[in-house]
Amino acid sequence: MAEKYSLFAPLYDLLSAEYPVYHAGRRLGVDSLGLREGEQVLDLGCGTGLNFPLLQRAVGPGGSIIGIDRSAQMLAQARRRADRQGWANVTLLQADATTLDPREIARRLEAAGSRALSDAALATYALSLMTPWRRAWSGMLGLTRPGGRLSVVDMQDPTGRFAALTPLARLACTLGGADITAHPWRGVEQDCDDVAHFSARGGHLQIRTGSRPDPSHPGGSWTTAPDGTSVRQ
Repeated sequence: MAEKYSLFAPLYDLLSAEYPVYHAGRRLGVDSLGLREGEQVLDLGCGTGLNFPLLQRAVGPGGSIIGIDRSAQMLAQARRRADRQGWANVTLLQADATTLDPREIARRLEAAGSRALSDAALATYALSLMTPWRRAWSGMLGLTRPGGRLSVVDMQDPTGRFAALTPLARLACTLGGADITAHPWRGVEQDCDDVAHFSARGGHLQIRTGSRPDPSHPGGSWTTAPDGTSVRQ
């Protein structure tokens, strides 16, 4: 899958149906994080940086954006986007989200002058591309500070009167390599507090946003994974 996205990286923005369909989910996801100026936000599976303009408006030049992606070619496009806009507050790391060790990523971030844990984290149309997505979600959770906000934006079959568009939605996901049945926002529902639900484009786009609980809270029921991440039991 990474090889496929690397091949089409220069054309991804043109081929992704961003503004007719998917931009609406990005906007809802970013808005739901309630980002404040000066905060650090993690964009997991950042691709070519399509979230960056929305994130920049939210955190401002005093904030910072951490982009992680497996594809060097996609990251090159993201770097070009940031450089064209003069965004000096963007740090990009190449890593496979399904195998990353949050402790190693934290060390790399600190070496680059960023904080190990972000105030918020976002994954848009990324986790459904990853197998297993729960491993990537665990890493995303582990790189967000306790009390920080996390949002997952992804896809499912359209619902209600839009269900007739299901074959088209499934074709688009198949061509893009996404599993439309993965429903990775369940990670937010299971592991976060104060979960908010949003949808767009006839239910095709699903957004879940919540807060990472504090593992040290007396009421928490958490365990530590072998890689050092904390996950709710």
